[in-house]
Amino acid sequence: MDPIQVGFLSIIPPVIAIGLALATKEVISSLLIGIFSGTFIYAINTSSGFMGVLVKTVDTTITLMSTKLSSNIPIVLFLSMLGALVVVITKAGGSKAYGEWAGSKIKSRVGASLATSALGALIFIDDYFNCLTVGTVMKPVTDKHRISHAKLAYLIDATAAPVCIIAPISSWAASVISQMGDTGLNGMQSFIQSIPYNLYAILTILMILILSIAQLDFGPMEKFEYNAKVHGLLDSELSTGGTESTDELNQLRISPKGRVYDLLIPIAALIIFSILSMLYVGGYFEGGMTLSEGFGNTDAGPALAMSSFLSLIVAFILFVPRKVLNFREFMDGIGQGVKSMVGAIIILTLAWTISGVCRDLLSTGEYVGGVVATSNMPTILIPTIIFAVASLLSFSMGTSWGTFGILIPIIATVCSKVAPDLTIISLSATLAGSVFGDHCSPISDTTILSSTGASCNHIDHVSTQIPYALLAAACSVVGYIIAGITKNLFLTLSVSIACLVISLVVLHRIAIAKENKATQ
Repeated sequence: MDPIQVGFLSIIPPVIAIGLALATKEVISSLLIGIFSGTFIYAINTSSGFMGVLVKTVDTTITLMSTKLSSNIPIVLFLSMLGALVVVITKAGGSKAYGEWAGSKIKSRVGASLATSALGALIFIDDYFNCLTVGTVMKPVTDKHRISHAKLAYLIDATAAPVCIIAPISSWAASVISQMGDTGLNGMQSFIQSIPYNLYAILTILMILILSIAQLDFGPMEKFEYNAKVHGLLDSELSTGGTESTDELNQLRISPKGRVYDLLIPIAALIIFSILSMLYVGGYFEGGMTLSEGFGNTDAGPALAMSSFLSLIVAFILFVPRKVLNFREFMDGIGQGVKSMVGAIIILTLAWTISGVCRDLLSTGEYVGGVVATSNMPTILIPTIIFAVASLLSFSMGTSWGTFGILIPIIATVCSKVAPDLTIISLSATLAGSVFGDHCSPISDTTILSSTGASCNHIDHVSTQIPYALLAAACSVVGYIIAGITKNLFLTLSVSIACLVISLVVLHRIAIAKENKATQ
């Protein structure tokens, strides 16, 4: 299947999928309709006759879906084995023991929020690993302190991609560094230089701290948090809060022999094995390369699948000989864990497919990139416009990696010709916009996994997170305007942070005033 150029029609599939998802609150059917709309557009332009177009539409859909699923099998294996690890740890009583221990140490909602954010920032190796691990470990603690599942999902999501994109040693950094290197830049050096100008990531992390400490919630999230604090409702009245598989996890028979280290040792093993596996897959242990090159050459999917398998072995050795779980219970836990991930895997498969429709069939990225390249934009507005384009493209396709994979070569070329002094700032804006769009998109894999990890209804997570993400993005736009004019890092960060803090205070006061008026 060769890609074709269809102009503005290339943005129709993601617009349909996202619009339907937000309107119907049903993700799977929305993604399917978006996929079929894209393959139908492709079939009309590559086939003739009614039956020819119909057959081509179905054949292209099935072929593309099969291709995307097969190319992402390592991620599916990782998610399945991670789900299995979560269940056996839960059955062994490790999560319960940790929750009881953490509950005795953490005395407030502020402490629970900060602990969740800190754990998310600590697990910076990969966003998939981050999303599911943080939810598993911290959900018992946040539930005890009446933090809504929507807020937990936001804390997870906001410490996944935004942290990974500014961590020099992560699967995200490895991908960006390799793509920057392909443009003729020094990949690692350019990436490190881009970190201070990645305004969306920096402001999002700062926002987490402010929201956790000062509890300055606003928008739909403020209602969720009010219901959680006052009425003990951790989910909205209209949602079940989680999936059927999550409810089954809550009904597992928990071993009374579990200890805190029954959670900490498998999680520590997963972190250590993830790092070692990434280096192994990247060829570091064969010699002749630096540590950063080892991470730069790695493939995160197979590495994470390997690390989750090894962590399951560690869990088996830890649980079965001590009779915390017997052999039958451990193996049953693996089956239950894989089953718990089926819903997330289905949605991810559809998200990968619609991304393929945009990128591999309809050339959405090339269309948007061409519009940018030919727009003759004012030089000082280049970073701001690039941020907006990357945001739109990432939101539409539901992928950060695909977005900066498309835009980095274009941006590097454009800047080298018209504004060499804005190259690093513009590349930072590309990465920031890619993360922002991915952060908001209901078809993003990290958004899906964050709601899964928090046992939160997916659309609840999307609707409560978007206002927070939009605020950080709006302040980032202000910052990139300042950066384009002054090229001064200190002034850029100062203005952006001031804008964020002032906006948070004002929006929180407005939300409280509305809440008070509604309760009178």
